[in-house]
Amino acid sequence: MRFDVLTIFPEMFTSLLDSGVNGRAHKKGAWQLHTWNPRDFTHDTHRTVDDRPYGGGPGMVMMAAPLEAALHDVHSERQEQGEPQCAPVILLSPIGEVFQQRHAQEIADAGQGAIFVCGRYEGIDQRFIDKCVTHQYSLGDFVLSGGELAAAVMMDSVVRLLPGVLNDEQSAMQDSFHSSLDGLLDSPHYTRPENYEGVAVPDVLLSGNHKHIEQWRREQSLRLSLQNRPDLLIAAWKNGALTKKDLAFLATLGVVPPFEG
Repeated sequence: MRFDVLTIFPEMFTSLLDSGVNGRAHKKGAWQLHTWNPRDFTHDTHRTVDDRPYGGGPGMVMMAAPLEAALHDVHSERQEQGEPQCAPVILLSPIGEVFQQRHAQEIADAGQGAIFVCGRYEGIDQRFIDKCVTHQYSLGDFVLSGGELAAAVMMDSVVRLLPGVLNDEQSAMQDSFHSSLDGLLDSPHYTRPENYEGVAVPDVLLSGNHKHIEQWRREQSLRLSLQNRPDLLIAAWKNGALTKKDLAFLATLGVVPPFEG
């Protein structure tokens, strides 16, 4: 899988290539990262990529031409290497849809990777966005200094879903928000020692009865989702993902349909 990033700070992605699961997967060739600095596509002495906004106001705006020239070279190189040109061009933006696990899974399943556009300053010339961007995503209702950190987060969420990246491919299926959990939160996890400062591991996890363990984990997933993210529980109910056993357990917690937001 190939990712391309348009950024004036390519050095911010070094740790993604060298560390952890992503670093190991990169060394194995499971994914590629190519950074493209818009400054390399300018024609003035100062390598200018921004200018004052029309209409006045504070800050500067990234110009369309350097970004579009960089994007043109991305498409050309992908084509030369036999990569599909239909990879999404993603802008990290406050107006974008909030990025979720299902979006990461969609990118991983499509196999085309993505092209990330990392804005800086007050934003990007709208004409580039209208002409070149296919998707806009946000990490939430807060503002970052640029799109680089958000792009790195999104790439991390996709790479770990690729075949062979995790030591145990079942690990991703137990992640919070995964479709195998019907989009709910994951259950709590425990490891050695069996008793830590007077707190013991739940007996069911020591029982060896996998059916009971699976049921306990499902109930804890429901409980945690109810306590911390009831919106996930409501969504699962609306999608018909809750079983009769799920509903019976929730009833013991005093919660019965119809659930309300």
